[in-house]
Amino acid sequence: MKHTPIGRSGLMTSPLTLGSMLFGEKSERTTPEPEAQRIMDHYLATGGNHIDTANVYAEGRSEEIIGRHLGGKRQRVILSTKVRFPMGEDPNQSGLSRLHVIESVHDSLRRLNTDYIDLLYLHCWDPITPLSETLRALDDLVSSGKVRYLGISNFKAWQLMKAQGMAEQSGYSPFIAAQYQYSLVKRDLEYEFADLCATEGLGLLPWGPLGGGFLSGKYTPDQQPTEGRIATTADHTEESWERRNQAQNWEILAVVDRIAKSHKSSHVAVALAWLLHKEIVPSVIIGARTFVQLEQNLEAATLEFSSDEMAQLDEVSKLPELYPYRMIEAYGGR
Repeated sequence: MKHTPIGRSGLMTSPLTLGSMLFGEKSERTTPEPEAQRIMDHYLATGGNHIDTANVYAEGRSEEIIGRHLGGKRQRVILSTKVRFPMGEDPNQSGLSRLHVIESVHDSLRRLNTDYIDLLYLHCWDPITPLSETLRALDDLVSSGKVRYLGISNFKAWQLMKAQGMAEQSGYSPFIAAQYQYSLVKRDLEYEFADLCATEGLGLLPWGPLGGGFLSGKYTPDQQPTEGRIATTADHTEESWERRNQAQNWEILAVVDRIAKSHKSSHVAVALAWLLHKEIVPSVIIGARTFVQLEQNLEAATLEFSSDEMAQLDEVSKLPELYPYRMIEAYGGR
């Protein structure tokens, strides 16, 4: 795989990052530990070097599975995890307070069986804790060597910009990575985050690149699914059938299907490769639950599009024009 720096840093990542949200999950949608180990081994053998997890994934079991298996491979892997969400019933076991951030990092280090985290993300905004408190705690963790780089996920654009601006003004370690939902059927972040990441030196690492499985090609407009993630997601939520069963999404899928056939590839590889052709995206987080799904995902790393194919995918999935973006663009804002 071709490796690329994350944002304005020297940290080199493979184009596909192995997501581990389902490792050890206690539900039907789980990746049991033996399968997770097999997935990690194959991913690393093909040139992947970036494994993403979070302290809340499977109540910490995802981190434990990774920690038990990496062993001597740890030095060649970028290991990223996250902090923010509740890790217990105590009110101080949640949020981005200095107490919870530092305690969570220590717990993650223990579960991951390592003495440093390569990339630590703030998993979501905390409306209670002063941002200055969080940023100072993060910088202390970087200075101590327990964390090497910082990232942000699920912040609003102004929140991310404020955090980055305060970090730079204070001389703290800047954020180099941003994790957000992004796919051919979910491009909303382009209104604000594309320019923000480009100008502020953040690499965008998309999660949910297949739209909850919609872009896998296994769905048809005339039949509501009875199994899989979309079938089991509650109505009105982000990845429900109700939200995905839209005319534009089926038009997108038709173009994906045509391009996949022309390359003798898969819908999955085309959807992932479209993201990898975006300049601000150094790596895409793949959520392969099984070994077979991993093999399909890995095809994207070597799939190249013509400029015409990219234009077709961009056009069919384009966002509606909104104010003030259309006015800014009309008057040379780009």
